[in-house]
Amino acid sequence: MSENSEFRFGGATGVGSMPGGDAREAAKTVTGSFEDFPFLPELPARGPGADMIGRTAGMLVELYARVEPSGWRIGDRPGRDTKRARSWLGEDLDALEEFTQGYEGPLKVQAVGPWTLGAALELRNGEAALSDAGACRDLAGSLAEGLRLHLDEVRRRVPGARVVLQLDEPSLVAVLRGQVRTASGYRTHRAVDRQVVEATLRDVVGVHGDGPVVVHSCAPDVPFALLRRAGAAAVSFDFSLLTERDDEAIGEAVEGGTRLFAGVVPSVDAPLSDPAGSVMGVRTLWRRLGLRPGLLAESVTVTPTCGLAGASPDFARRALAHCVRAARSLADNPE
Repeated sequence: MSENSEFRFGGATGVGSMPGGDAREAAKTVTGSFEDFPFLPELPARGPGADMIGRTAGMLVELYARVEPSGWRIGDRPGRDTKRARSWLGEDLDALEEFTQGYEGPLKVQAVGPWTLGAALELRNGEAALSDAGACRDLAGSLAEGLRLHLDEVRRRVPGARVVLQLDEPSLVAVLRGQVRTASGYRTHRAVDRQVVEATLRDVVGVHGDGPVVVHSCAPDVPFALLRRAGAAAVSFDFSLLTERDDEAIGEAVEGGTRLFAGVVPSVDAPLSDPAGSVMGVRTLWRRLGLRPGLLAESVTVTPTCGLAGASPDFARRALAHCVRAARSLADNPE
């Protein structure tokens, strides 16, 4: 079993982003929807610095980034973009603290992982940090220290929380396959060795000590085995992108104590099926793998397929509530 197999995750939570720009409203919605597994909302509609890359860039220690027409670029000193990112994160933490008074239980916070950050942040020459192995090492080290400080801050503000760290790695598969495009767009950066990817992830995961880390990827072909070896206690993914090629890796993950954050609820405005229908595919997978039905509630957290930033506020609220009902359906009727 994994080190974190005894940790009590909630049955449902969100991925991270929410629509709109009101931190208090987002925190109120999230904490009201997930009484046993809330998360720190992200509100990218506010603009640069509230987006996932800018938000995490603002957490870096002794590395700074600014917005250029092509994206976020590493600079020499903290400028207005860094200050804006840190200010918005502070607002979000203030709102979360307000709505979690007296809360005890799992609480999830999100940040971009080292490889997606390396694929997105530009060096001074305009190429991705991914193009320079030394830059990737420095970036991962800065991220690790920034996350350590961030986690300490969350624990201070919500002392009853058992903090779960989610690393968002949507570009991880592209990094492993050499599919990240260069600045010109005509070539791609060479694939990064899998052992280097795994070791770097392990170092960043390690900043949370004994706390559980979830790695989220909404891309196809999530490398479940690599993430498990890197120390991830859970893997978050878009369930609709699974194929039978993933069966063996998922079966091994479940049997090894890794939790699955199954994205089964739409993340943009769409009709919602009944809760049992939303998790029908999960039950089908369980039967195909020959896993014990009683393991379902112990092994699966229900989420939207990805963040909800592109949804309407009304749909986002309904999607979160639907996740809770779908998780209850799994627990009450595992067969």
